[in-house]
Order: sequence, then structure tokens, then C-alpha cells
Amino acid sequence: MIAPGLTVLLCGINPGLYSAWTGHHFARPGNRFWPALHRSGMTPRLLAPSEQHELPRYGLGITNVVNRATATAAELSGAELREGGERLAEEVRRYTPAWLAVLGVTAYRTAFGEPRAALGPQERTLGTTRVWVLPNPSGLNAHFQLADLAEKFTELRIAATGSGD
Repeated sequence: MIAPGLTVLLCGINPGLYSAWTGHHFARPGNRFWPALHRSGMTPRLLAPSEQHELPRYGLGITNVVNRATATAAELSGAELREGGERLAEEVRRYTPAWLAVLGVTAYRTAFGEPRAALGPQERTLGTTRVWVLPNPSGLNAHFQLADLAEKFTELRIAATGSGD
């Protein structure tokens, strides 16, 4: 769901099988994306995955690096991620969101050829779009609990909006 004039285009790695089945991003119960988005202040209430169409009203869009559904992102090849990164870069240049936020540092490193990338703002831009890397909100990513994810999402919100409120 990409549209012109977005403040932040949020980008998952690829749809899981459950998300592909429902047709909604980050749809698996237990995925922390929607709660982290709300706790960060990017949405005024907790949205359900089926409400992803509401995101543009908050200046947000959502997409994936790779469109192929898999049980885990580890099933994607490096070539798929690089091709997805090229496609995503073209979309970003076409729609010019202020920020692209990729959710998954390992996928970002491969998709964009940035092996040393870390979480947070990146030096790379795509046209006029700034790039930020967030942790993967999947329940398989045990390194980040919901509060940690919300904190990282909040850092992006503050950078993107200039508001600490």
C-alpha cells in the first residue's frame, strides 16, 4: 500500500504464509508490528492487520522487500532480496515518501548491499527519501521485546515528524 505524499513507508521483508493467506501485512497473531506502531505514537489507536488501509490517513504506507510468501524470511535467497531491493528503490523514487523504514537489518544489508548497516537512520538516500532500519517485529526475533520495538519505532516517528509528543 504505497501512495504519494507519505511521511513513512514501512517495509517488511516478505509476507509470511499467514499474512499471505489473509492478505494483510504482519497478520500473524503475536507479531508485534501493530502494537509497536501504536505504542510509538505513529497511530492513535491499535490497528488490526485488516485495517492496514487506514495507514495513509496517518501518513504511513506499507509494503515488502520481496513479495513471495515463505514460512520464514530465512527461506529467501540473496538474489531475491537484491531484486526486491531494486524494485523497492524504484517504487520509492516514484512515490517519494519522506522516509523508508525497512523492518529487518539483515534483510536490509542484503537487499541494499550495505553489509555494515545498523539499526537507525542510514546515510543512503533513495532520491529524496531518507532510509531508516528498524528491528524485525516477528515473534522469531527474540532480541527485541515489544517495549524495545516501540522505542525504536518512536525514534523514527520523532525523526520523521520532528515531534517528541
